[in-house]
Amino acid sequence: MKYTIFGESHGSAIGVVLEGVPPGLALDMTAMAGQLARRAPGKDGLSTARREADEVHVLSGLFEGKTTGAPLCLVIQNSDQHSTDYEALRYTPRPSHGDYAGFIQSKGNLDYRGGGHFSGRLTAPLVAAGAVARQLLAEKNIWVGSHISAIYGISDAALDGVEALRTLADKPFPVLDDGRGEEMRAAILEAKNDGDSVGGSIECAVVGLPAGLGAPDFGRNVEGIFSQYLFAVPAVKAVSFGAGVALSYMRGTEANDPFEIKDGKVVTKTNHAGGVNGGITNGMPVLFEVTLRPTPSIALPQESVDLRTGEEVELEIKGRHDPCVVHRAVPVIEAAAALAACEVLGI
Repeated sequence: MKYTIFGESHGSAIGVVLEGVPPGLALDMTAMAGQLARRAPGKDGLSTARREADEVHVLSGLFEGKTTGAPLCLVIQNSDQHSTDYEALRYTPRPSHGDYAGFIQSKGNLDYRGGGHFSGRLTAPLVAAGAVARQLLAEKNIWVGSHISAIYGISDAALDGVEALRTLADKPFPVLDDGRGEEMRAAILEAKNDGDSVGGSIECAVVGLPAGLGAPDFGRNVEGIFSQYLFAVPAVKAVSFGAGVALSYMRGTEANDPFEIKDGKVVTKTNHAGGVNGGITNGMPVLFEVTLRPTPSIALPQESVDLRTGEEVELEIKGRHDPCVVHRAVPVIEAAAALAACEVLGI
């Protein structure tokens, strides 16, 4: 499947077109709504106050409850925009946003309201597309799960077996250690009270992919495919597989994953490689961690420039913004991983 996301944060609607969806899939719209509810803003003081129903309307590709094989078009209406909050930003790019790069690329024709097409609002249709992918994966007994691994230097408990991730999808703040989770929440609220923001990381596993998928070369490398999908998520600035950067602290005797036979199958005793060897799946869970930057829209004064005059100016951002996007990004990362897994499988 290939997807194209369309719309802007303050436009009338946002959505996604999925091409290559297999025909005959009985699309579970209730499950899709559940995934979108996990991502939805406005539920507590940890997120933006913007409230959206995020109800998905199917425009094409579905007939009598089943996919037809034609492009599947999913649309979500926008209803809670405060566009006047952004008028002062039209020619004053926000630091670390897509404003300046987008202004140059669009030759000055960028929709600047709420970040336009660069906004995290556009992750809602990505989650909807991911819900379709998850349903296709479920037919092959493949599932995706994740947890918040860290926020602002506060780490969750180490993952000891991927089955623990199955229990987290219904938690509003998906961590393995609720005590650590409360510390993370306190750090987010402290940053919010200071007019600032914090970043963090999410550890995710795709469980059930068979061994032998992918290739070592460009375009078919499993880690490369996953990375393409993950870096398409706003705020993601790093992706690592398995033990990731911790491998630089290990010797080969520690980093290698010894093989064994378990229940008649070849498996590895550890998964430092993250389920991928030579760009090809080895049958273990594809395990990776993404790092998300602190939300660049903060209430404190920042330095910018006026693109009309070329003068340096002080910028104060108005509007409603997340002091941390990590907890809302969990279903988004899972959606991107599900879509990547479908590509690896050739769906």
